[in-house]
Amino acid sequence: MQKVKSSSYLQSVKPLLKTLLARALETYPYASILAVDSEANMYSVSSNVTSMGENGRLAGRGFVIKAYDGQAYGEYSFNEISEDKIDDILEHVKEVVALKDCEGVESLSQYQILADEPCEFCESTEYEVGPEELGDEEILRRLTALRDRCVAYDESVIDGSASVNYQKFSKLFLSPNRDMEQNVMWTNGNIRIVVKKDRRVKNSGQGFSKLGGIELLDTMGEAIEKVGKDAVDLLDSEPMVPGEYDCVCTPPVTGMIAHEAFGHGVEMDMFVKDRALAKYCVGQYVASPMLTMHDGASMQAKLETATYFFDDEGTLSTDTVIIKDGVLQTGISDAQSAMSLGTVPTGNGRRESYKRKAYTRMTNTWFEPGHDKVEDMIASIDYGFLLDNASSGMEDPKNWGIQMMVNIAREIRDGKLTGRIFSPIVLTGYVPDLLKSITMMSGTAELCGSGMCGKGYKEWVKVSDGGPYIKAKIRLG
Repeated sequence: MQKVKSSSYLQSVKPLLKTLLARALETYPYASILAVDSEANMYSVSSNVTSMGENGRLAGRGFVIKAYDGQAYGEYSFNEISEDKIDDILEHVKEVVALKDCEGVESLSQYQILADEPCEFCESTEYEVGPEELGDEEILRRLTALRDRCVAYDESVIDGSASVNYQKFSKLFLSPNRDMEQNVMWTNGNIRIVVKKDRRVKNSGQGFSKLGGIELLDTMGEAIEKVGKDAVDLLDSEPMVPGEYDCVCTPPVTGMIAHEAFGHGVEMDMFVKDRALAKYCVGQYVASPMLTMHDGASMQAKLETATYFFDDEGTLSTDTVIIKDGVLQTGISDAQSAMSLGTVPTGNGRRESYKRKAYTRMTNTWFEPGHDKVEDMIASIDYGFLLDNASSGMEDPKNWGIQMMVNIAREIRDGKLTGRIFSPIVLTGYVPDLLKSITMMSGTAELCGSGMCGKGYKEWVKVSDGGPYIKAKIRLG
């Protein structure tokens, strides 16, 4: 195993950043600087197109300086630093901090000074094979081989694709008492198969992810058989008859439920704005007593694509138990939301980039496993469905309503899979009703971080979610 290396660029400008911080602290009782150097590339091969290039959303270099004047905080982002630019940067900081006093700006609550306990470290995640070691040409060759295997799966296949992308980032956080550095790399991929029968065209895919390097390519081929079978089965799929059914959810569907049904609802910047019903339900049963839910970027939690050592406000990562034995314990928060609510920040203050503000954002969100066997869960259902291949979802945190899309529902009758398949599927309902209906959970949990989550002005950050197979009563349409 290898460790992700520090950014030579950030190391070269660190003395200038320390000078900038010292100058800011001559005026302000608190100031901090976040410095980011991120490399991100994506590769894709389909039957018609081979492409590679930089992922502009995730790649870039830049800085955010935050200053506190005793009442409010102001931030200024920039992407160049030199000795002769420091005065100009400080002038911009002065302007943004002074905005609170402008005519027409609503009066702000007086914030406290951020906690700044001493902390110094330099930490890196591990990987087996770096993208630069394998090289662009070899990465595309392996993706082409995967694509060819997808196309060869069945005579009904009209297209196959394979893709992989990664981000390798270094971040520095400097404050009066903190000097922290983290170097992290994650990789994710996808394979997809498109099939046609008469005039019906269907497709199925699977995502892959890990906290690590391009070695992820070595495991992607293992899923081609399942993806191909799912795609072919979908050619004979039937429309769902709306109703409430006993369902067994695969880990990807469980993960979407964790993310949509209760993840967004406990982001505590929504508590501050009074836009989340969860604010009034802490200490109450909101789920089955067998359910415990986590969110956390900590290395002691689940190692996935949203794992890091500190967030974009300099708060150390944690493992937050949101629900324990069915009872809502707490939410997740950025530093200033926690300050407003009188709670402790959980290390969930995240930015899409140095150009964007920090919001409370999920990281690795998951349900703990139980003790049941999947075959026993299926056998326990007189009539219902095995739900698989989650695609998308949304939640209304203020009213706890959810709507999620799943591509595959396999019919279960008298405790056995019949072979009939229904698609597409919409899951709807009231969050506590769904979570309280959980009666069985398998003995292992799986997470996947192949997607991203949008919030605010559609800022996107990397997340993962998952859990065990679960049995629940769910409204399908």
